[in-house]
Amino acid sequence: MKQGTQGSAGTTTGEAAAGAEAAAGTARSRYRVPAQPDAGEADRRRDAGGATEGSARGEHTHGEPVLPRPRPAVQRSSVRGQVLAALRTALVTGDLRPGEVYSGPVLAERFGVSATPVREAMQQLAQEGAVEVVPNRGFRVVERGPRELAELAEVRALIEVPVMLRLARTVPAERWAGLRPLAEATVRAASSGCRATYAEADRAFHGALLALAGNQQLVGVAEELHRRAQWPLVGGGAPGGGTRAELIADAHEHTALLDALIAGDLDVVRALVGEHFNGAE
Repeated sequence: MKQGTQGSAGTTTGEAAAGAEAAAGTARSRYRVPAQPDAGEADRRRDAGGATEGSARGEHTHGEPVLPRPRPAVQRSSVRGQVLAALRTALVTGDLRPGEVYSGPVLAERFGVSATPVREAMQQLAQEGAVEVVPNRGFRVVERGPRELAELAEVRALIEVPVMLRLARTVPAERWAGLRPLAEATVRAASSGCRATYAEADRAFHGALLALAGNQQLVGVAEELHRRAQWPLVGGGAPGGGTRAELIADAHEHTALLDALIAGDLDVVRALVGEHFNGAE
């Protein structure tokens, strides 16, 4: 459930759906970050025995888990944003493994960019609680267990469920019907079997629903909690399961919820949102 309905949120459902589809395409590419025009210079300096950016700062670049080399393609104008999106995708898919330490220079080499935008993106993830800084080494992916996931689900339910039930009593059926494209987008994303693709579509639907409350602070806080709930658990386990069948079942809860909201059936709405948050998606 993400940003995307007309009115209080200031965005049309069509625009949100298009955004979700674009995000899904980005997620499917995993963390494909294009090589920069000057990326080869770092390689030439390294081959010549010179220090690359980051190694001069004392970060160790050996003995780290090897990441798949991404295909080229980031535009210079938004390198940091694209690297951040790529790292978030890598977190959801488990390519950045809980407990492992990754240095800026090594990740920069994989992405074909300088270490600066990678460090900036990692600092953002540190602020969000996804990674922690390890002095002179890089960033360690935070290890999370089932208890933290359950706590996140409880907090999300405390925030979102009362809002959904209030909106169920006040929002007209046609406004709920306007969310149908986003709900259907989650089903398509789930059918792909890609957790990163589904994670984007899922947040889009939740955000669009909450946006009907007209409270952008609510939307922002709920999205941050939702994003954290999608990070993998220790051992690589996915929150709520993560198989294709489980993703599809979760996505169909979105369409069932919309049907109940359109019909104004509060009992069914209450039961569905309770079940949905128990699934921690």
